[in-house]
Amino acid sequence: MTTTLARPADSRPDDFAAARRAMIDGQLRTSGVNERFVLDRMGAVAREDFVPDQARGIAYMDRAIRLPDGGFLPAPVFHGKMLEEARPRIADRVLIVDGGSGYLAELVRPLVTSVEAISPTQGAQGEAKLEAADLLLIDGAIEQLPPELVKLVVEDGRVVTGLVERGVTRLATGRKTGQSLSLLPLAEMGIPRLGQFDRPASWSF
Repeated sequence: MTTTLARPADSRPDDFAAARRAMIDGQLRTSGVNERFVLDRMGAVAREDFVPDQARGIAYMDRAIRLPDGGFLPAPVFHGKMLEEARPRIADRVLIVDGGSGYLAELVRPLVTSVEAISPTQGAQGEAKLEAADLLLIDGAIEQLPPELVKLVVEDGRVVTGLVERGVTRLATGRKTGQSLSLLPLAEMGIPRLGQFDRPASWSF
């Protein structure tokens, strides 16, 4: 069932609180997201604070919201299922490839030891010089996981991301073993694509 929650741009705080409750009951729970820590965090963080003023009224709709800089705030179900798969631990050092909103970092921050956020360009080109992370979260769908980004994950570290395969986007998880990290596709869902992680175009004759 599809539920779109729109509110006028001049909504009062209690309107947004009601929209968050409706998001939890009408989108997350009905999609199988029931872990208490996920519902608590998504009920506590105001999505309307992570979108432009003109988009605050649609902050709780069940699809991605485009941001002025070309980024996206993904739909609530993506973040809910991502957190359930990631199961952040208090000792975790988390690296987030941010889709542009900063919302995912705010969801995770109280659950872990530290959070570092980098842009998709930094993640794809290996520009970030950071301490290795126990958990890598990618706030969008990628075609490939660059070796430079894999290097920023500790041995046996976990990854949760969106994955693009033949035009279909799915949630995916992985765990680093040695120098390799393969991704296992899970549930199909709508996830904004991070073009910085596309494979180079190839020619065939």
